[in-house]
Amino acid sequence: METPLKFFTDALCDVSLALHLLHQCTRPTDATAPLIRPIISFLCGLVRCGCCGDSKADNSTSKLPLTSSSSPHLAAPSSHLKQSDAIRTIGNQSSKSKKGSESRSRAGYDNGDIISDHASLERAADEDAMNGDSDELQGGKKGGAAGEKASTVPGGRERVAILDAGAQYAKVIDRRVRELNVETEMLPLDTPAYSIKEMGFKAIIISGGPSSINSEDSPAYDPDIFKINLPVFGICYGMQLMNREFGGTVVQKSEREDGQYTIEVDNYCQLFKGLNNKETVLLTHGDSVDKLAPGFKVVATSGNIVAAIANEKNRLFGVQFHPEVDLTEHGVEMMRSFLYEIAGFTGTFNIESREAECLRYIKETVGSKKVVMLVSGGVDSTVCAALLHKALSHEQVIAVHINNGFMRKNESLQVEQSLKKLGLKLQVVNAWNEFRDATTTINSVNGERARLTNYLCCTSNPEEKRKIIGDTYIRVANDLIQHLNLDPNEVLLGQGTLRPDLIESASSLVTTNASTIKTHHNDTDLVRSMRSQGRVVEPLKDFHKDEVRQIGKDLGLSSEFVDRHPFPGPGLAIRILCADSPFVDRDHVETQVILKVLTDYASSVEKKHALLPRIEASTTESERQELGKINLQNLQATLLPVRSVGVQGDSRSYSYVVGLSTDAEPLWDSLLTMARLIPKVCHNVNRVCFIFGTCVREVVQEITPTFLTPNVVATIRQADYLATQVLSEMGYMDKVSQMPIVLLPIHFDRDPLMCRSGSCQRSVVLRPFITQDFMTGRPAVPTKHLPMTVINKMVAEILSVPGISRVLYDLTSKPPGTTEWE
Repeated sequence: METPLKFFTDALCDVSLALHLLHQCTRPTDATAPLIRPIISFLCGLVRCGCCGDSKADNSTSKLPLTSSSSPHLAAPSSHLKQSDAIRTIGNQSSKSKKGSESRSRAGYDNGDIISDHASLERAADEDAMNGDSDELQGGKKGGAAGEKASTVPGGRERVAILDAGAQYAKVIDRRVRELNVETEMLPLDTPAYSIKEMGFKAIIISGGPSSINSEDSPAYDPDIFKINLPVFGICYGMQLMNREFGGTVVQKSEREDGQYTIEVDNYCQLFKGLNNKETVLLTHGDSVDKLAPGFKVVATSGNIVAAIANEKNRLFGVQFHPEVDLTEHGVEMMRSFLYEIAGFTGTFNIESREAECLRYIKETVGSKKVVMLVSGGVDSTVCAALLHKALSHEQVIAVHINNGFMRKNESLQVEQSLKKLGLKLQVVNAWNEFRDATTTINSVNGERARLTNYLCCTSNPEEKRKIIGDTYIRVANDLIQHLNLDPNEVLLGQGTLRPDLIESASSLVTTNASTIKTHHNDTDLVRSMRSQGRVVEPLKDFHKDEVRQIGKDLGLSSEFVDRHPFPGPGLAIRILCADSPFVDRDHVETQVILKVLTDYASSVEKKHALLPRIEASTTESERQELGKINLQNLQATLLPVRSVGVQGDSRSYSYVVGLSTDAEPLWDSLLTMARLIPKVCHNVNRVCFIFGTCVREVVQEITPTFLTPNVVATIRQADYLATQVLSEMGYMDKVSQMPIVLLPIHFDRDPLMCRSGSCQRSVVLRPFITQDFMTGRPAVPTKHLPMTVINKMVAEILSVPGISRVLYDLTSKPPGTTEWE
């Protein structure tokens, strides 16, 4: 029987825990925070006084300095964090900055010392360790043994907590771990450490994110996640957070990396066990580790950049690159090493059949209601329609294809004929006039007032185009529901939304910290409003493109459907770069000079050009040697007065495009090197293309005014049709994942001083792209993935379209460029 005193102290624990959870939801500026903090501290003090009925049993644990605010060391919590231990953690945590600023100042790294040499980094860290700065990173028990078997929670479940810092690839991490037969749960970055421990997680993965670790508004986190004796794997931002929390420093360097790079790894490190000493990985970051944290060592480098750190004794690992994506060639092996060799998981989790999961979701969500399924003819909406068709009665599914006026040539007819083969009765709505004259309201952002957009046919901003089109789809669908005399309360909207759509749109369904890269038409404000009312059914929203294709195959769909190249919901509207004036920012002249130095590097070295230090600060010695060789090819780099959307460091960029040209036959390896190095040096460039034809000698200063008019749309539609026909007829359609054809408002080979009339022609970009999940990818390389006979024929066919000046070939990987240009 419990004593009154035991009952009283247990109640104190419960009250303290509840108050702490409330405190986690407040910010320092909240009026409630100053009131709650002293109450928590007072209650926790009562609990710690030792008057609990089981204080003797907990005596050894209560003496552990769980969150000592006066020591820079990490203390070891009990392997089983009881409620009283959690309250002790809360009491001390409430006075500590979640960003770890207090821990950094205690470590004494405010002197501004910069150590760039990796050996020096490790020596500095070792000296600090010898001085007692990292004797026990995880307290009395000096870290768990490597490969220590992960204990299981009741029921035998083993789980990893993925703390989301706003990464574009957070869900990819989740998927990769589950495919390795380990259960996961994605949680906010600021999830309290005691919650992670009490929920039975056996390891932590911290994702990347768009913020700088040094920014005042960087995401909050609980420093105690490193003190609960769990192995931690920090990815990109997660590595930087880990390094800074333990006394290291992170700075923004002149060198940034966006794309595939070869790094050197220490394959004696557990994380890289069994791998080569050189690995190809995806890096996308601007900040880099400068001073290494005490107790850690550098286990991988990318030139002068720290690419991975480790404290193996305490099972703390961090990588600057992204092991979860396809562009990191042995990333899955690295993640397997962390999960099985380091964290000790046994792999008892099995992924449910994707098809069964979708069917169950549809039946539970729809019930007896009807679904208006928006079908574009692409693999996503087709697979979604097939799932609805299988899960529900035929009377419940109303398949609708809305022709927005921006479809490819004969697209709507082909969609109608194809879906009839699935047994779907399709209704086609021709809504070109509704879309052309459509507007929408842009909700208030950052204090700006809500405003009405211009008409779509007069809009040049790519985000506004996407939002207008997405909202117009909803309006047209609602009009159809009224036309069919259906009760809106008994009808749901069906969409083939995929996980990347939600991630790039920064939907709250998948993240709280991510940056919006581009608003997808299936995640506009109108869609979000309907979703919040429970009026949208999206069975594919947790999957990526390759998973959806597999579901299609499992459903028995033919390759005609599942292997079809993706086509965006807004259609050709976002493959036309609209503008009425050239984009020339104040850095335009300087950027053009830097491009000249890059393409004429050897000569610039001889002349000791004033901008050489900037290039040397952003490149490695081997990269500068490559530039010296490229110099012999007489390349010309032209800064184009247009912008494209990109993704760099998990954030959206809207930046310049560079065109490379030469009078000689193109050497594609050299061109790809330039495409990788130019964004690395010029941070205001996110896309590089090759321009077919002779060398471009005239500076491009003007653009051809371009909007979504019938003539402009007809031009890109014909160019798209001809290029796609060549790719298909020559048998190379399945060699690339997608091939957007983009219309630029640029008229090349025109001297504005000699020409009195305005610019009137436009140019076309070929974007053959190779990817699996469409979160990352690389360009199809001429002569490697596509023969020049195919490419040259596509170029010739496009040049036959009236009004086309030149044809370009996009050489940009993702990142820094997105698949589409807008």
